[in-house]
This record gives sequence, C-alpha cells and structure tokens, in this order.
Amino acid sequence: MTKSRDPVIRTGPTLSDLNLNGHIFGGWVLSQMDIAGGITAGRRARGKVATVAIEGMKFFTPILVGDLVSIYAEITRIGRTSISIQMEVIACRGENQEVKVTEGTFIYVAIDQNARPRPVDPEKGEVSV
Repeated sequence: MTKSRDPVIRTGPTLSDLNLNGHIFGGWVLSQMDIAGGITAGRRARGKVATVAIEGMKFFTPILVGDLVSIYAEITRIGRTSISIQMEVIACRGENQEVKVTEGTFIYVAIDQNARPRPVDPEKGEVSV
C-alpha cells in the first residue's frame, strides 16, 4: 500500500483515549479503522455496509497522545456481497516522523434496507476513497 494517496481518515487521539499503560487504547484505533473501512466499502458498494470480520490485525508500536493518525485503505477483494479492505495506520509524531503503527484487513458485506446481504455491483472501475 502506498502512502502517496490521501488518507480516508486523519485524526488525533486525546487523553480520554489512553489505556492504563499511558498509550492509546487499541479499541480506539480499531474503531477508527472500522469507520475508514466502512467509508471505503460503502463508496464501492454504493450503499450501506456492515462489518462482518477483522482479519490479520497487527499492532507494531503504540499510538501516543499528540500523534496525528492517518488511516489508508485499499480494496483488496470484492466478492458477490462482500468487500475486503486492507488498512494501514500511520502516526505522524514529532517533526514529521511517520511511524507505521497498525495494519489489518476488515471485511464488509453490502446490505439492503432490511439489513440483509445484497450483491455488490460487479463494475470494476476505480472508486475514489
């Protein structure tokens, strides 16, 4: 995954996001990734999506208060109703030091108005995220 693209989300954690170790709580970054993945999958599905799985999460180094967190997303697979999104989380700390802190794959299913799975449009055109 290249960082030359714009992130889906760029945000900064606050003191209320700290765990007992003084680092940013892992659940906070997972929720931010789920939001970014949902935005990306929803755009590609052209409608509502639901998270159905998280695969291969890796936490490399803690996120710190003061870090500017960017989440990059790339669609890696489109099934009949599902979309897999590979995400990379980069923290910018200090004077433009970029650190890869987390990565993982989230899987979403396109849903209809009754929250039932629906087919994803098979069109393979590039979708902006």
